Amino acid sequence: MVGGLTAAAVIAGFLVWIGRVEPNRLVVTRYEVQLEQWPAALDGIRAVVLADLHVRPEDLDRLRRIVAESNALKPDVIFLLGDYVRGRHWKDTATPEAIAEALGKLTAPGGIFAVLGNHDWWQDGPRIRRALEDNRIRVLENEWCWLQLPAGKVQLVGLPDRETRQFDPGRLPEEYRPAEPGIVLSHHPDVFPELPPETKLVIAGHTHGGQVNLPWLGRLVVPSEYGQRYASGLIVEKGRTLLVSNGLGQSIAQLRFRCPPEIVELTIRRADQADR
Repeated sequence: MVGGLTAAAVIAGFLVWIGRVEPNRLVVTRYEVQLEQWPAALDGIRAVVLADLHVRPEDLDRLRRIVAESNALKPDVIFLLGDYVRGRHWKDTATPEAIAEALGKLTAPGGIFAVLGNHDWWQDGPRIRRALEDNRIRVLENEWCWLQLPAGKVQLVGLPDRETRQFDPGRLPEEYRPAEPGIVLSHHPDVFPELPPETKLVIAGHTHGGQVNLPWLGRLVVPSEYGQRYASGLIVEKGRTLLVSNGLGQSIAQLRFRCPPEIVELTIRRADQADR
């Protein structure tokens, strides 16, 4: 009897954790990358990365908290990686205008830059883009621009969503020069091996880190053609770096386990050329 009650209490506690506690946690995950040929004047710049917000109507206060905590990190630039809305039906999500108004309170000297995700296009991509741009957020849909900071500038590219926009890696913005230092923003991580090999840094979301990361079994459901290869974190392949955020919201199942919602703080440093 006692053993049965104990087991029931453990199971109940586990269900509360994965369904209530962890989805509402908020952690700051810090990464540092070193890039060859990165401008010396921009050594040590910090970017905040927010991905996969999936804001429901009841989540707007939480979104304002995310914005406040992001601003408190005092980043040089902020990147938003898509999936601001949730689901395929408006009843499941906060409106783009309410979401964008909250995100419009983000501040960084280098600016706020965004791409759109599959959920955004399932809903109304043009409307979501307008809402973001009305709140001083630069949306890059297969577009190129300079990321300008007081100390210098590097190129920045935002890609269209690979799942909904039929992304063609052979048709990148004509201004983009892969061999020169820069940052590529993509909602979907699967673009990474498809981009020119000179592309050194790609930042993506979409996977949610699998949301549930079980001991021994790993991340059971990862929406990527590459399985767990690009599921989460910092991945370095052949001298190229991909950063995949676990995101901040949930889609389909409101569950998380060993994969808390995260604000990512990325520090970019110039690799010491003398050591190479």
